[in-house]
Amino acid sequence: MYTVSQNGKMITARNGLKVQPDYSIEDLPPVDILIIPGGLGVRENEVKNDIIIDWVRQQMKEVKLMTSVCTGALLLAKAGLLEGLKVTTHWASIQTFKKDFPNVEVMENVKFVDEGHIITSAGISAGINMSFHIVKNLLGVEIAEETAKSMEYDIDLQN
Repeated sequence: MYTVSQNGKMITARNGLKVQPDYSIEDLPPVDILIIPGGLGVRENEVKNDIIIDWVRQQMKEVKLMTSVCTGALLLAKAGLLEGLKVTTHWASIQTFKKDFPNVEVMENVKFVDEGHIITSAGISAGINMSFHIVKNLLGVEIAEETAKSMEYDIDLQN
Protein backbone atom coordinates (compact mmCIF):
# COMPACT_ATOMS: atom_id res chain seq x y z
CA MET A 1 0.00 0.00 0.00
CA TYR A 2 1.24 3.46 -0.91
CA THR A 3 0.07 7.00 -0.34
CA VAL A 4 0.49 9.52 -3.13
CA SER A 5 0.12 13.26 -3.59
CA GLN A 6 0.48 15.55 -6.55
CA ASN A 7 4.03 16.57 -5.67
CA GLY A 8 5.07 14.03 -3.02
CA LYS A 9 5.02 16.70 -0.31
CA MET A 10 3.29 16.30 3.03
CA ILE A 11 -0.47 16.74 3.07
CA THR A 12 -2.28 18.35 6.00
CA ALA A 13 -5.84 17.11 6.44
CA ARG A 14 -8.70 19.30 7.60
CA ASN A 15 -8.23 18.19 11.21
CA GLY A 16 -4.49 18.87 11.14
CA LEU A 17 -3.44 15.26 10.59
CA LYS A 18 -0.26 15.22 8.53
CA VAL A 19 0.30 12.52 5.91
CA GLN A 20 3.70 12.02 4.30
CA PRO A 21 3.08 10.45 0.87
CA ASP A 22 5.26 7.63 -0.37
CA TYR A 23 5.20 8.98 -3.93
CA SER A 24 4.18 11.84 -6.16
CA ILE A 25 1.84 11.22 -9.07
CA GLU A 26 4.90 11.36 -11.33
CA ASP A 27 6.83 8.53 -9.65
CA LEU A 28 4.10 6.19 -8.38
CA PRO A 29 4.88 2.63 -9.52
CA PRO A 30 2.09 0.66 -11.20
CA VAL A 31 -0.71 -0.32 -8.82
CA ASP A 32 -3.56 -2.80 -9.15
CA ILE A 33 -6.10 -0.96 -7.00
CA LEU A 34 -6.37 2.80 -6.62
CA ILE A 35 -8.42 4.31 -3.79
CA ILE A 36 -9.41 7.94 -4.30
CA PRO A 37 -10.18 9.48 -0.89
CA GLY A 38 -12.71 12.23 -0.36
CA GLY A 39 -13.24 15.02 2.08
CA LEU A 40 -13.32 18.79 2.11
CA GLY A 41 -10.09 19.10 0.11
CA VAL A 42 -11.59 17.12 -2.74
CA ARG A 43 -14.86 19.08 -2.74
CA GLU A 44 -13.19 22.48 -2.57
CA ASN A 45 -9.85 22.05 -4.33
CA GLU A 46 -9.07 18.84 -6.17
CA VAL A 47 -12.20 18.90 -8.35
CA LYS A 48 -10.72 22.06 -9.88
CA ASN A 49 -7.22 20.60 -10.25
CA ASP A 50 -6.81 19.57 -13.89
CA ILE A 51 -3.48 17.88 -13.17
CA ILE A 52 -5.08 15.52 -10.63
CA ILE A 53 -8.16 14.95 -12.78
CA ASP A 54 -6.01 14.05 -15.80
CA TRP A 55 -3.90 11.75 -13.63
CA VAL A 56 -6.99 9.95 -12.31
CA ARG A 57 -8.25 9.55 -15.89
CA GLN A 58 -4.89 8.08 -16.95
CA GLN A 59 -4.78 5.73 -13.95
CA MET A 60 -8.12 4.26 -15.01
CA LYS A 61 -6.35 2.89 -18.09
CA GLU A 62 -3.69 1.23 -15.94
CA VAL A 63 -5.32 -0.09 -12.76
CA LYS A 64 -7.38 -3.24 -12.40
CA LEU A 65 -9.78 -1.61 -9.96
CA MET A 66 -10.59 2.06 -9.34
CA THR A 67 -12.34 2.89 -6.07
CA SER A 68 -13.41 5.97 -4.16
CA VAL A 69 -14.39 6.76 -0.61
CA CYS A 70 -16.79 9.57 0.28
CA THR A 71 -16.54 12.52 -2.12
CA GLY A 72 -13.62 10.94 -3.95
CA ALA A 73 -16.33 9.94 -6.44
CA LEU A 74 -16.45 13.60 -7.49
CA LEU A 75 -12.94 13.26 -8.93
CA LEU A 76 -13.94 10.14 -10.82
CA ALA A 77 -16.99 11.93 -12.22
CA LYS A 78 -14.97 15.03 -13.10
CA ALA A 79 -12.54 12.76 -14.97
CA GLY A 80 -15.48 11.40 -16.98
CA LEU A 81 -15.14 7.89 -15.60
CA LEU A 82 -18.65 7.50 -14.18
CA GLU A 83 -20.83 8.33 -17.20
CA GLY A 84 -23.77 5.91 -17.32
CA LEU A 85 -22.76 4.13 -14.11
CA LYS A 86 -24.42 3.76 -10.73
CA VAL A 87 -22.39 5.31 -7.90
CA THR A 88 -22.65 6.56 -4.36
CA THR A 89 -20.96 9.26 -2.31
CA HIS A 90 -21.29 10.98 1.05
CA TRP A 91 -24.94 11.80 1.77
CA ALA A 92 -24.24 15.55 2.09
CA SER A 93 -22.93 15.66 -1.50
CA ILE A 94 -25.60 13.58 -3.23
CA GLN A 95 -27.78 16.46 -4.46
CA THR A 96 -24.80 18.44 -5.73
CA PHE A 97 -23.49 15.30 -7.42
CA LYS A 98 -26.83 14.71 -9.16
CA LYS A 99 -26.96 18.32 -10.35
CA ASP A 100 -23.35 18.47 -11.57
CA PHE A 101 -23.27 15.00 -13.16
CA PRO A 102 -26.75 14.24 -14.56
CA ASN A 103 -25.50 11.26 -16.62
CA VAL A 104 -24.43 9.41 -13.47
CA GLU A 105 -27.02 7.49 -11.43
CA VAL A 106 -26.37 8.32 -7.78
CA MET A 107 -27.62 5.70 -5.35
CA GLU A 108 -28.73 6.84 -1.90
CA ASN A 109 -28.74 4.92 1.39
CA VAL A 110 -26.19 2.33 0.29
CA LYS A 111 -22.70 1.72 1.66
CA PHE A 112 -21.05 1.12 -1.71
CA VAL A 113 -21.82 0.45 -5.37
CA ASP A 114 -19.82 -2.11 -7.35
CA GLU A 115 -19.80 -1.54 -11.12
CA GLY A 116 -17.08 -4.12 -11.73
CA HIS A 117 -14.06 -2.00 -12.62
CA ILE A 118 -15.16 0.93 -10.43
CA ILE A 119 -16.44 0.75 -6.86
CA THR A 120 -17.64 3.86 -5.02
CA SER A 121 -18.50 4.09 -1.33
CA ALA A 122 -20.44 6.56 0.76
CA GLY A 123 -18.87 8.23 3.81
CA ILE A 124 -15.65 7.16 5.49
CA SER A 125 -17.01 4.18 7.45
CA ALA A 126 -18.70 2.90 4.28
CA GLY A 127 -15.19 2.68 2.84
CA ILE A 128 -14.52 -0.08 5.37
CA ASN A 129 -17.52 -2.02 4.07
CA MET A 130 -16.27 -1.50 0.52
CA SER A 131 -12.83 -2.73 1.55
CA PHE A 132 -14.27 -5.94 2.98
CA HIS A 133 -16.22 -6.42 -0.25
CA ILE A 134 -12.96 -6.13 -2.20
CA VAL A 135 -11.15 -8.55 0.15
CA LYS A 136 -14.03 -11.00 -0.24
CA ASN A 137 -13.88 -10.76 -4.04
CA LEU A 138 -10.10 -11.10 -4.21
CA LEU A 139 -9.34 -13.54 -1.39
CA GLY A 140 -12.65 -15.17 -0.52
CA VAL A 141 -15.30 -14.83 2.14
CA GLU A 142 -13.32 -16.85 4.71
CA ILE A 143 -10.36 -14.44 4.67
CA ALA A 144 -12.71 -11.45 4.76
CA GLU A 145 -14.57 -12.92 7.75
CA GLU A 146 -11.31 -13.71 9.58
CA THR A 147 -10.14 -10.15 8.98
CA ALA A 148 -13.43 -8.71 10.23
CA LYS A 149 -13.24 -10.89 13.33
CA SER A 150 -9.68 -9.80 14.11
CA MET A 151 -10.81 -6.17 13.79
CA GLU A 152 -13.98 -6.87 15.80
CA TYR A 153 -15.91 -5.38 12.89
CA ASP A 154 -19.51 -6.56 12.53
CA ILE A 155 -20.30 -7.08 8.85
CA ASP A 156 -22.43 -9.52 6.84
CA LEU A 157 -20.21 -10.83 4.04
CA GLN A 158 -22.58 -13.52 2.82
CA ASN A 159 -24.45 -11.18 0.45
